[in-house]
Amino acid sequence: MLDTSLLADNPFLEFSALLLLAAVFGIAARFLKQPLIVAFIALGIIAGPSALDLIYSTDQVHLLAEVGIAILLFVVGLKLDVSLIKTTGGVALSTGLGQVLFTSLFGFLIALALGFSAMAALYIAIALTFSSTIIIVKLLSDKREIDALHGQIAIGFLIVQDIVVILVMIVLSAMALEGTGSMGMIVGGVVLKGFALVVFTGLMMKYVLPRFTNYLAGNQELLVLFAIAWAVALAAGSDLMGFSREVGAFLAGVSLASTHYREVISGRLVSIRDFLLLFFFIHLGSQLDLSLLGAQVWAALALSVFVLVGNPIIVMVIMGLMGYRKRTGFLAGLTVAQISEFSLIFAALGLTLGHISDEVVGLITLVGLITIAMSTYMILYSHPLFERLSPLLSIFEQDRPHRESEERKNAGRQFDVIVFGLGRYGGSMARKLKAQGNSVLAVDFDPQAVRLFQEEGIDTQYGDLEDPDLAEQLPISGARFVISSVPMVHGNRSLVKSLRANGFEGKVIVTAHHEGQAAVLRREPGIDRVLMPFIDAAEQICEHLEKA
Repeated sequence: MLDTSLLADNPFLEFSALLLLAAVFGIAARFLKQPLIVAFIALGIIAGPSALDLIYSTDQVHLLAEVGIAILLFVVGLKLDVSLIKTTGGVALSTGLGQVLFTSLFGFLIALALGFSAMAALYIAIALTFSSTIIIVKLLSDKREIDALHGQIAIGFLIVQDIVVILVMIVLSAMALEGTGSMGMIVGGVVLKGFALVVFTGLMMKYVLPRFTNYLAGNQELLVLFAIAWAVALAAGSDLMGFSREVGAFLAGVSLASTHYREVISGRLVSIRDFLLLFFFIHLGSQLDLSLLGAQVWAALALSVFVLVGNPIIVMVIMGLMGYRKRTGFLAGLTVAQISEFSLIFAALGLTLGHISDEVVGLITLVGLITIAMSTYMILYSHPLFERLSPLLSIFEQDRPHRESEERKNAGRQFDVIVFGLGRYGGSMARKLKAQGNSVLAVDFDPQAVRLFQEEGIDTQYGDLEDPDLAEQLPISGARFVISSVPMVHGNRSLVKSLRANGFEGKVIVTAHHEGQAAVLRREPGIDRVLMPFIDAAEQICEHLEKA
């Protein structure tokens, strides 16, 4: 066993060792092409009490993890303005509550079939319903899918799940302390506190924060410092009111989402967020007690399969019935294919109350370990997974999925040019082509961008570049050009294959950011030209200078 007495006496040395190990594990994960999240959780397990026992400053690690979580949810809130909440709130609420209900029911029946008592089965079932908001948001952020329709819906129902688990834990604690007689008053008090928190946030968003951020905008360091302070303060206030810190931090982000400075704040906080989240994953791994896991392997595998497969199916069924396409339902469904850190806290509460045994806690812990690791891979490779499973998923889609066809109002029309991607480059291109007298259809996966360009008078349509069925939804007949401004090799390949398979005979122009991407795309059959915005712009500037 390693002599770790030096680490116990020197917290700075302890943190240095953790950071060095994190760098080593991260490099190894990159070399092996494995997700960093899995590597950091593995580091937590190895550095925790179950293995090397290197972590003595558990309170400090936990504090850094909590601040990282607050900043993570704050950044998510920054990307969601009130109009987006209005459009996705209904499906988020329906899917979140529906998934909690059906997962609890089926999970309870499976746990009973595995031989657990009714009380233990109830705890297991409830623990299986909650998914990790922190891990999912991190993965979607890394994949740049937070702004996609499935990303927005997923964030919405994950927040709903968080609120439900908080209410369940409050009720359980109240039952232990006060009995069931005052249950109505307790639940009513929680609702009133939640209403007060939302009203306070709304008033700050309308009357205080716009003026305050305008005043601070002259100094970006001070603006970012205020943003962090606001996120952590509202998270702390939410915690004091009996809610989770995540809910408060999320509301803090939403309150600044309508200001002019959300992109600046978000950009500055990304590196801080990623650094602090390292401690969350280390803390999560270090809390897993491996000594409780051995006897529960087969039961854990059965429940893990239910979470990894059953939970996404439940979400796909609900979203399919609500009129969403199978692809949106599948990508959103994968985000519930693991259990949450809240599930482990919930199990610990049940153990404290004497409702369940150490063996049940160990079972839930092992299910968490398996599902978090496996779902990370499933989400990272969600698009290839969908391509393989797409023929089997048609049963989850209505003949006319009206929820997304509402964004596709261009059937039967003809356009000269179809532009994919409404970022700075693609958006500017769409505007200039329209100004030149061309009929232009702009396509993007961000519903907010679609609405903004609609307001400018440009025909738009919701769509994801990597959707293999997208060309079937587009009015490609008669179009002379399809231009992708999105510098994604895999996405552009999928687009070209889909266009050509559906009979598109016009020119296809795609975008790359560097020569390596461009070389790959030039070899792809069906691509007529590869744009390189940075190099093309530099060459044009040099030509203008030479002429001058």
